[in-house]
Amino acid sequence: MKSIFFHLMPYRDLPVDFEQRYESIWVTPPNTELCDPRRVAQYYQWNLDELELADALGFDGVGVNEHHQNGYGFMASPNLMAASLARRTPNNSAIMVLGNTLALYAPATRVAEEFAMLDVLSNGRLAAGFPVGTSMDVNFCYGVTPTETRPRFREAEELITRAWTEPGPFTFNGRYNQLRYVNPWPQPLQQPHPPVWLAGGGSVETWELAAAKNYTYSYLSFFGAKFGKKLMDGFWSTMDELGIDRNPFRAGFAQQICVSETDERAEQEYLEHVTYFFNKCLHIPPYFFEAPGYRTRKSTEFAIKTNQPGAIAAAAALEKNWKTLVEEGFIIAGSPSTVADRLIEVARTLRVGNLHALLQIGSMPHELTKKNITLFAEEVIPRIRHIWDDEGWTHEWWPSGAAVRAVTAEPAAQV
Repeated sequence: MKSIFFHLMPYRDLPVDFEQRYESIWVTPPNTELCDPRRVAQYYQWNLDELELADALGFDGVGVNEHHQNGYGFMASPNLMAASLARRTPNNSAIMVLGNTLALYAPATRVAEEFAMLDVLSNGRLAAGFPVGTSMDVNFCYGVTPTETRPRFREAEELITRAWTEPGPFTFNGRYNQLRYVNPWPQPLQQPHPPVWLAGGGSVETWELAAAKNYTYSYLSFFGAKFGKKLMDGFWSTMDELGIDRNPFRAGFAQQICVSETDERAEQEYLEHVTYFFNKCLHIPPYFFEAPGYRTRKSTEFAIKTNQPGAIAAAAALEKNWKTLVEEGFIIAGSPSTVADRLIEVARTLRVGNLHALLQIGSMPHELTKKNITLFAEEVIPRIRHIWDDEGWTHEWWPSGAAVRAVTAEPAAQV
């Protein structure tokens, strides 16, 4: 299984009463009142240090993403971070940009150009993430008409892949992108193009696109494996219906993880920061979370059927109920042995070959984050790396220039 350290880059010093005083962490939190650029300067240094540490310790990949106007994750341009990482990760971890929110770019050739630059700069280590994007980012922050979100995404996906694979110059005449000349320099180093990773929250159309284009799909959620199973069962059922194999590397899953020397110490060290995340970083009113028309009817019906359990996580965090957060799977926490055992169970249950490990959570300080990353790398990754070896699958979606990690011996109890 591939382990990717996925960094949200949150604002770590929101006021204690933030969720009582302010409407939302996204879209409307007053920037001059809450966001100190001097602190952000320090956070960015810490964030990059943490990602570089993950590369040094042997993570398969380091991951960044794109969000706007919020304190949940202020990485408006993941490509800037990825460019820095391409130069400062000498152990050649994959650079996972999950991703550029395609509907926001007009013309979308900007994404084709910048991803090609990153692929060349990193010597073929880029995984190109194509998210539809949250409604907060796309509809509220950037003003895209909700019903146009997915059509813009699909047209951009077509334009980008053609720009990477079709000799230029050529003409593209779409609904949202009209270009007399498409002729980007350079084209990607990886051929025919960097592997495309889709990221989503359960939209059926995204699963269908993954099948049609042979893209990999990562379910990015904070609700844990219990809810994740409902979603991933739907994903694999869709693959079955469309005649696609069950290669676990087609799928990924994001998980908040807290590792310490013992289960008891994990609670002592991490509870404060986990509750900060659920109470403050996910403080989003329903009217911002999803604008009417953003989700299609098919995906809306699926969401209603699967009954997203966000209220459970919020209530547990508000009460600082570590037991509920762990038992419900919102976090996986404890000693390295406890964490590894649980991750193996989750990976098998969801049938996923790519783990997006969220190891900096909420207000977690720099030194504790480094401890979490280090314990995970040294004592958890060796136990989870081989869990799919017995089935003999090939990871067709891993960047060709990224290092192939190995460990000296496979733990006997793993498979």
